[in-house]
Amino acid sequence: MARFEPAALPELLPVFYRRLFPHGAYGRWLGYGGVVKNYFQLREFSFTLRDDVYVRFQSFSSPQELERELQRTNPYKIDIGAVYSHRPNQHNTVHLGAFQPQEKELVFDIDMTDYDDVRTCCSSAEICSKCWTLMTIAVRIIDRALVEDLGVRHRLWVYSGRRGVHCWVCDDTVRKWSPALRAAAVEYLTLVKGGADTVKKVNLSDPIHPFIRRSVGVVEKYFEAYALLGQDILGSPERWDKVLALIPEDHREQLQSDFPKKRDSAQRWELLKGRMERTRRSGASGKGASCYADWEIMLQYCFPRLDINVSKGVGHLLKSPFSVHPKTGRISVPLDLQKLDQFDPFAVPTISSLCHELDTTPSDDGEQEDGGETEPKRRARDYKRTSLAPYVRMFEQFVEEMERARRGERLRRSDLHGDF
Repeated sequence: MARFEPAALPELLPVFYRRLFPHGAYGRWLGYGGVVKNYFQLREFSFTLRDDVYVRFQSFSSPQELERELQRTNPYKIDIGAVYSHRPNQHNTVHLGAFQPQEKELVFDIDMTDYDDVRTCCSSAEICSKCWTLMTIAVRIIDRALVEDLGVRHRLWVYSGRRGVHCWVCDDTVRKWSPALRAAAVEYLTLVKGGADTVKKVNLSDPIHPFIRRSVGVVEKYFEAYALLGQDILGSPERWDKVLALIPEDHREQLQSDFPKKRDSAQRWELLKGRMERTRRSGASGKGASCYADWEIMLQYCFPRLDINVSKGVGHLLKSPFSVHPKTGRISVPLDLQKLDQFDPFAVPTISSLCHELDTTPSDDGEQEDGGETEPKRRARDYKRTSLAPYVRMFEQFVEEMERARRGERLRRSDLHGDF
């Protein structure tokens, strides 16, 4: 893979926006079938230009105008905002207070830095294959709950390009949700509570909600490989003291004396887990109180940590899919949930590698240099010669599925009204 150098962005970005960015599917996505008049025109886009010049409240009369502007300004980053009451590029001409966000996708932003208190391999903006498992768990838990518990259908999961993942929930009804509804959804999906000063951030008691049981079921699939082997959370007295601080005192002393006799994190975990399971068996038969400390530990170390402010604010901006991350050069690509466990953030194409592929991969039909076809047609095929192709196809499939659902809904309504 060609090495990415941030200094090369001014030369690479024009190629990216001209020959690689999926303008067609992108415009179809944010136009939502033109069902609502002026929906695309009322959408805010924000561009970060060279030297951190930040331009908010951009809006465009059509996807084609947006495409031309992207190719003219070559932004280092694109953020997507809300659909407003008035065109965002005219917000200064609107009476104060009248310019208001009306709709937006429900979005989630999960960032690895929020797990710094529970990962030992990396910190801050760093990630590695060991801690990336936390993002896999987060997507699995949140996506299952969105579909099965909250009844949503159209979710676009996207790698941020550096250290996290974003989710765009695009259902028509969800885009209309108020900030209060959005906050309620995030609250439902939140179990880890408390800041840096809070030692025990997860507290469970009977009866255990089905969402929590299912979430524990997801974490269990990854816990041994991630927490016991990868992070080795019970590997030394210093580490196991941190875990035992989350356990009720009446169990802590015995475990503290038994842990040194065990060989490794896996054996120590089996000891702790067995003790908690015995309390639950006793609790079920009415002979004592159930203790869920093993579940609380699993959830504190592995449960998704959401930024509520990103999700509840209708006007909040979030980085666009297919943006280029200016520090890593990686493209913000959609995630394939069927292959989520195999996703490797370090294998995601960078703008440098894609431009190199364009230079070195011959076109598949002996294309003439003198340009015997139109620029859009040639360009539409360019990305197919690069490793961006599967990600663009995934995005197109997501948009096509939304379009199919929209057509189905229109047919259903016309049948109901007898409009044959």
